[in-house]
Amino acid sequence: MPSAPASTAAHGGTHQPSRPAASAPRSGYRPELQGLRAVAVLLVAVYHIWFGRVSGGVDVFLLLTGFLITGSLVRSAERDGRVGVVEFWTRLVRRLVPTAAVALAGILTATYLFLPQARWRDTLSEVVAAALYHENWHLALNSVDYLASNTAASPVQHFWSLSIQGQLYLVWPFLVAAAVWAAARSGWNTRRTVLVALTAVFALSLAYSVVVTRLEQQWAYFDTGARVWELALGGMAALLLPRLRLARTLRVALGWVGLFGLVACGALFQVSTMFPGYVALWPTLAAVLVLAAGDTGSRVGADRVLSRRPLRYLGDISYALYLWHWPVLVCYLTLTGQEVPGMVSGSAVLAVSLVLAAATQRLVDGGRDRLLRGGTTPVRSVAAGLAFLLPVLTAAGGWSGYLDLQQRHRSALAAEPGNYPGARVMTGDAPETVPDLPVQPDPAEAAEDLPVTYADECNQNTRDAEVITCSYGASDPERTIALVGGSHAAHWFPALERIADDNGWRVVNIVKGACLFTDLEQTYDGETYTSCAEWNDGVVAELAELRPDAVFTTATTSSIDPEAGFGGEVVVEGYLDRWRELDELGIEVVAVRDTPRVGFDTAECVASEGPEECVGQRWGSLERTSPLAGVSGLPGNVSLLDLNDYLCSGAECPAVVGNVLVYWDGNHITRTYMRTLAPVLEREMTGATGW
Repeated sequence: MPSAPASTAAHGGTHQPSRPAASAPRSGYRPELQGLRAVAVLLVAVYHIWFGRVSGGVDVFLLLTGFLITGSLVRSAERDGRVGVVEFWTRLVRRLVPTAAVALAGILTATYLFLPQARWRDTLSEVVAAALYHENWHLALNSVDYLASNTAASPVQHFWSLSIQGQLYLVWPFLVAAAVWAAARSGWNTRRTVLVALTAVFALSLAYSVVVTRLEQQWAYFDTGARVWELALGGMAALLLPRLRLARTLRVALGWVGLFGLVACGALFQVSTMFPGYVALWPTLAAVLVLAAGDTGSRVGADRVLSRRPLRYLGDISYALYLWHWPVLVCYLTLTGQEVPGMVSGSAVLAVSLVLAAATQRLVDGGRDRLLRGGTTPVRSVAAGLAFLLPVLTAAGGWSGYLDLQQRHRSALAAEPGNYPGARVMTGDAPETVPDLPVQPDPAEAAEDLPVTYADECNQNTRDAEVITCSYGASDPERTIALVGGSHAAHWFPALERIADDNGWRVVNIVKGACLFTDLEQTYDGETYTSCAEWNDGVVAELAELRPDAVFTTATTSSIDPEAGFGGEVVVEGYLDRWRELDELGIEVVAVRDTPRVGFDTAECVASEGPEECVGQRWGSLERTSPLAGVSGLPGNVSLLDLNDYLCSGAECPAVVGNVLVYWDGNHITRTYMRTLAPVLEREMTGATGW
């Protein structure tokens, strides 16, 4: 995220340019830095808009942040004999917070106008996280959740880099101050001591980044610790580059190599899945080359291009442009239903973002100037920042409070049994007339209407292979059921739990995201799913020790083919082998046919279009004749179930049945609806097994 470009001077304030020395990068005003900012923000926007990927431009902003603030803090220490921590922080509040607050206010407005209600709650929580500078951790915690992979893009998620910067702004002055203090106590050179400290931070953070990126890349992408080295590298450049003595010809070459390397980064690397480990050295070192080239004074230098007025202006508004381009894109994609804009529409997204960025810059500059007429003291600077930020936090908090009030009202309605019969409508057990009431769960809360096993951290993620078991129900049960498989097995848990509570049974949850109960090699995100294979072997060993009365699992798996417009359903190879292994252990198998995938987010559809417009097709993902009908050699311990008649009426699968939302996304059943299915599941299961 580009920091607000209050100055690109390498010392003091903004200076008029003077001709650089032929052998070293200039140390005064650096107009090419604004051009570098412009290139970086354009790369970010262009790759987001047209290619649906990231470019490495954010890494350049982090490096430039380290370059500028380290130089500023060191010069302050050399000039005043101390690091002005309070002055540093209040100056940043004055520069950064108002622009961010205006963008967040715009996002709140756009959320109300353009985004479906199902996304309001998540957006509000992210606005607060962004305003308080911990959006990166909010996303890091969400990114490790398998079920979160289907959520729509948030208009606030690009604030993760601003949050990292904000966190590092808090500690960076202390890091420099500690080095300055050590230098003063020991008589060492100040700059050299700061350089040693930054080199240590760079080495430790880069090593950590490489390791955590390899082990848990989704987390590492948002991890502050995995990004610190980029600021440290910028700080090292600020201290080392003025001492370089390079020929002008070499500097011209370095400038172009750095610029071309930066532009090529997003095309050469899949940044979103490879960064921020050692691969992030590519864009950051490319930017260092541009910094090393400096102002060459050559007609053919890259700095001549970067110093042109249009790019300098884009650099001036790069902070605001970064903040606006993403929510504009998200709103456009939401309104049109597209995944990637075309050339014309993408250009319109970029143009609107530029207009908003320019307008924001003028608005913030004017408002801030009026608030600071009495001077830029620390108190006034903080007050100016809060004057912009507090209305945003108040609006987000008030809106969340209103949603909470609505939720309490719906909970009171749900307490009446006849109001939300759910699956009882499909069985004929519900009243003839179902009252016209708000859908339960509220579409805005649907993504949280999950089996309790997720909150209890009892479902294994997609990375790890350890078998996690959690038991629910009676401590001395008459019967023990092990629920085994992926997320399409997991969503049956609420019904099984209710049955167990009614009958004195126990349910043992053994689930891993996107992992079928088979010895067949599986893939996830286009790669061999090795942790799934290890987990499967561990599950068999666990079941051999546990010896439950039965294993409840999926009998088929369904899919939707977006290219051909039709789906497929199969009995996965290896299912029968697993069932035979359980037969040898004396364990029964209750195998349920997979549930339909409707192919759209039902919560968002119901919130924006109404239940009548949100109907999925049963045969879009299921075969008209169950694949189970043609299975030969079915072990004698297996009982087959098919409850899809209680999800779909004929060929159509409504999003809402008996005032209850069926799916919380496009293929996972809500906890609320599944609990209404419990009597049906109990009847079918006991009838098939003879229990």
